[in-house]
Amino acid sequence: MCAPIGGLLAALAMVLGMAVAFAPKPRITWEHREVHLEKFHEPGIFNYSVLLLSEDKTTLYVGAREAVFALSAHNVSEKQHEAYWKVSEDKKAKCAEKGKSRQTECLNYIRVLQPLGPGALYVCGTNAFQPACDHLDLTSFRFLGRREDGKGRCPFDPAQSYTSVMVDGELYSGTSYNFLGSEPIISRNSSHSPLRTEYAIPWLNEPSFVFADVMRERPDGLDSGDDRVYFFFTEVSVEYEFVFKLMIPRVARVCKGDQGGLRTLQKKWTSFLKARLICSRPDSNLVFNVLQDVFVLRAEGLKEPVIYGVFTPQLNNVGLSAVCAYHLSTAEEVFSRGKYMQSTTVEQSHTKWVRYNGAVPAPRPGACITREARAANFSSSLSLPDKTLQFVKDHPLMDSSVTPIDNRPRLIRSDVNYTQVVVDRTWALDGTPYDVMFVGTDQGTLHKAVSLENEAHIIEETRLFQDLEPVQTLLLNSQKGRKFVYAGSSSGVVQAPVAFCEKHTTCEDCVLARDPYCAWSPASQACVALHLPDSHSRDLIQRMSGDTAGCPTSSVPFPPPGSSSLSCPGPGAASSPRSPRPALGSGSDSGTPVALLPPFLSDQAQHVRALGTFHLFCQATGPADIHFIWEKNGRELETCVPTQTHALLDGRTHALSWLRDAVGASAEYHCSVVSSAGNRTSRVRVTVMRHGEWCPSASTPPSHTPTPRTHPPGCTAGFHWAVLGRPRSESPEGPSSGFARRGPGGVHGAGPKGLPCPAEVCPSLRGLCTWPSRTPVRMVHTHATVSPGLARPRAPGNLPFPFLRETLLHFMSWALSGTLLPHVGPPGMVRGKEGPRGHMLLPASLGGRASRRGCACFPATGLGLSVPRSALSPPAPPLPASRFCAPPPVSGPSSTVSIDA
Repeated sequence: MCAPIGGLLAALAMVLGMAVAFAPKPRITWEHREVHLEKFHEPGIFNYSVLLLSEDKTTLYVGAREAVFALSAHNVSEKQHEAYWKVSEDKKAKCAEKGKSRQTECLNYIRVLQPLGPGALYVCGTNAFQPACDHLDLTSFRFLGRREDGKGRCPFDPAQSYTSVMVDGELYSGTSYNFLGSEPIISRNSSHSPLRTEYAIPWLNEPSFVFADVMRERPDGLDSGDDRVYFFFTEVSVEYEFVFKLMIPRVARVCKGDQGGLRTLQKKWTSFLKARLICSRPDSNLVFNVLQDVFVLRAEGLKEPVIYGVFTPQLNNVGLSAVCAYHLSTAEEVFSRGKYMQSTTVEQSHTKWVRYNGAVPAPRPGACITREARAANFSSSLSLPDKTLQFVKDHPLMDSSVTPIDNRPRLIRSDVNYTQVVVDRTWALDGTPYDVMFVGTDQGTLHKAVSLENEAHIIEETRLFQDLEPVQTLLLNSQKGRKFVYAGSSSGVVQAPVAFCEKHTTCEDCVLARDPYCAWSPASQACVALHLPDSHSRDLIQRMSGDTAGCPTSSVPFPPPGSSSLSCPGPGAASSPRSPRPALGSGSDSGTPVALLPPFLSDQAQHVRALGTFHLFCQATGPADIHFIWEKNGRELETCVPTQTHALLDGRTHALSWLRDAVGASAEYHCSVVSSAGNRTSRVRVTVMRHGEWCPSASTPPSHTPTPRTHPPGCTAGFHWAVLGRPRSESPEGPSSGFARRGPGGVHGAGPKGLPCPAEVCPSLRGLCTWPSRTPVRMVHTHATVSPGLARPRAPGNLPFPFLRETLLHFMSWALSGTLLPHVGPPGMVRGKEGPRGHMLLPASLGGRASRRGCACFPATGLGLSVPRSALSPPAPPLPASRFCAPPPVSGPSSTVSIDA
């Protein structure tokens, strides 16, 4: 156990000065006012921290400060009932005498809200540091006055951690047992068999309780033979002792049939065991050791429950968060077959507990009473021998750890603190199941993410609350046809649908969202929700790979003719990107909504070489006063950023802005669309690749074509580029030179050809290209310095050659957006020899594919044909290195593609 703790400490130290560049960003952010959200707030009531859904999923019960509400689960703004439980003035006075705040702490915070039969709720509150419980009748929605002592069921202090679950009419809870909060306890409140944990540091050491749930016995009888109750918490490590308190995430288990011991462990758990939860990214030395929330996913098609947990590092000054998932069987394996730990004294060592390698008494300590135990005449825990009970009393900690699925987090995010999580399993059109994670943050936002083949994809970010207040609790309503997510905070409750499919106005945008809830309907020309009862899967278009090849061409028509202008406002101009944001609703155009158009900045993530030039694009539609504000690492750019506007016939204005920059270190860019009708923001991270992560620069003369090497045998990786054309600033009417020269060998350009990029130099070949046929394939590559049309192409030998992620071919994203302006050559347009100016033509044959990582592949045959933009295949997910392989080279013309800059 020494090696793991050493790595943990090293990782914690590393996190202090580390920013994670690989963390995914939300593809789009919905502001609070841009989407339809139902809200509930009762004047004078705060701290809506407990949510409970009725068994029929039609009523949402909300526990707040001194009140319980019943809301419509379909529309939380509709209040059905309310019941108040206030503290008497006498209790407030006694509480204040003990040094507590009369205005905030000496109130009744509802902390337990559990079902108690079909017509009642079991409610517990802090009650001015005198915790109490009562029964709430659901028919009259009144408290019945059956006041019970809440000590051990509910915390004294509203700031103390707590968790509870009702199992067959008995309350299992984790909280503090005294006024000071110094005695933690996991207990069962039962009239015939109450149990609790031993008051000892090896059992619980300053825990912060997070979640509890019951795992039922499997019908096939292949598990323990008893229901188990799981508790999740973070506590101070007992295994190691340092100057600072090292936090460890734990999972503990007790058996529902436990009755305590006859002599040893009387009225104490005989089945209490705990183990460490692992959530880390070993390749980056990241360890997440503070558990924030847990959700247990049970769904059709799952053989066993899947446990999702939200984690943060203990030393978290960069806002790191992670979501890990665990199979229940992994935890059961640790408890049923894992080794135990024992306390030891090792001088001058931080280690206080080591693995126990001695004999283990039978029946196995901490095990539930199984069928095998009953067959051996151990009918209950009361009949267990003292040797077994004493062993589990001294050895509650397991040596083995519970590891996540695939030994890595499902999601890692920087610059945000995740607080809550719920997960819904849904099925895409092709029948593939997806676990969609809804994660709340400390800034009042909700992230919706899904795990794809090789990466986590954050579909969208929704701002649930106008103020930046933390999401205190999340609840999922997975009722078929009526799926919602409820979020509670200090100020109220917000209800959000699981998807905003209708916000995607084109087929390409709907497919590129890669939202398993959404699909494009050609019949209605709308992005529709699949989980609604009136949705039909016939003739719908959905590709979780982002493949928009099936989208009809008419779904993104070019804008109608209209007036166009190209300008680069100066710092003092009225329409400067640095002009102040106008007041919402002002101006005659305030009724025209603002809409960001793809490609969003999040679709343009790229890796560049230090000080290598790259470009970013941002476009939107809105009122006439629409303009852009570009920010870099949170600070507004002071450089002039070109902006192009185009007046559409329907009164809207289409605006386009593109940024050219070079960075020496990874940076985050924000593009804000600002107008009198509202603001929208898109963001992206540009990562700088260091030495050793790049392919060598080209030094081969243009006239020389080296023979590509094969790595490995039968796998060809030939790379080509062509740099042609002149800057737009010198040719305002469009480029007049630099078209590809068509010859007997196909289309050729002025740059070097056939540059080999050995696999052993750049081993990270994933995420590049794929091809649908067995046609010999060559890689076609262009660097972003030639894509925007404003930059002068450098000499071919000086062009940087990124490899890991490759540069985005922006012309492909532009084709997908469908907003190219007629008679205005857009940045990065690809032209054929016969291609007229202002038309979107791509010299490729059908079947050419572009990866989302930013390269393009075309079959060698037929290249050079001018085909419509519909020939473009859309972004594809990253591929493993084993897929980067084409058939062996055959004799025939090679292929290149030229970018008209």
